[in-house]
Amino acid sequence: MWHMTKLPKIYTVGDTTVTRVTEMIIRGVPPEVYFPGTWDPTLLEENQGVLPDGLIDENSQLIVSIGTWVVKTPYHTILIDTATGNDKNLPLNSDLANLQLPYLERLQEVGVTPEDVDYVLLTHLHVDHVGWNTKLVDGKWVPTFPNAKYVFPHKEQEYYSSEASHNKENEANFNVYEESVLPVIEAGLTETIGPEGGTFLDLFTFIPTPGHSIGQMSIRLSSGGEEALFGADIMHHPFQVLRPDWNSMYCEFGDQARISRRWALEYIADRPIIYFSTHFPESSAGYVTRSQDGFEWRFI
Repeated sequence: MWHMTKLPKIYTVGDTTVTRVTEMIIRGVPPEVYFPGTWDPTLLEENQGVLPDGLIDENSQLIVSIGTWVVKTPYHTILIDTATGNDKNLPLNSDLANLQLPYLERLQEVGVTPEDVDYVLLTHLHVDHVGWNTKLVDGKWVPTFPNAKYVFPHKEQEYYSSEASHNKENEANFNVYEESVLPVIEAGLTETIGPEGGTFLDLFTFIPTPGHSIGQMSIRLSSGGEEALFGADIMHHPFQVLRPDWNSMYCEFGDQARISRRWALEYIADRPIIYFSTHFPESSAGYVTRSQDGFEWRFI
């Protein structure tokens, strides 16, 4: 059995706890590829001594991660996004295809079995956010979390089940809906959130933040007078806190992505709101504060 060298940090937000379960850490990502057309290496020089450790490797290449947030309330166990998944048939995305990773063992290390999960909240339906919705059993994709209700934006379902999403621009997501989303729909385990967003379980609010994908939503957690924001892919890397105009290579609707990113940064800056990212390295969690000419990031 796989063992962690140390358990992830547990964050407290009011009456809830939040724990990161990392599926994978990816090193050596060329920044000029990740931020096409905008990457400026002078960012590193201009912010020397200001940038936190762990953002880049020894070759000045990006470090990013993929993972899930586990939220435990006094009554429920909730997952926010489910990473990439094992055994996925992704002929146009070989880097994430046919993985064999101990994700479920890592969940168990933080006290969660698949049967324990009551809700799976999905910010959007990209490959690295929905993969563990399902697992391969005897050649068939079945729900990984059999007792859970899977909740996601309706606009995402509408788009990724349509021919409009099956084009070259979306090749990284080819086959994802069929393997990781449709099986939980057919099992009768889903609920969708309308385009205006809204509250869920009294603690969560789905907030429309489109751009990275057509109907992506961020999820606000409010409990006991405290607040956190699960920002989905509004930002892929802390460099975008410093440069909000930089889109990643995966942002499908660029202008809208910048609007959503700016909204998130303004919303959480200088307030005690923990930002829980999907792809940031290190703890993946932190605070945004204002700098003289923009924003800064601090891990917690």
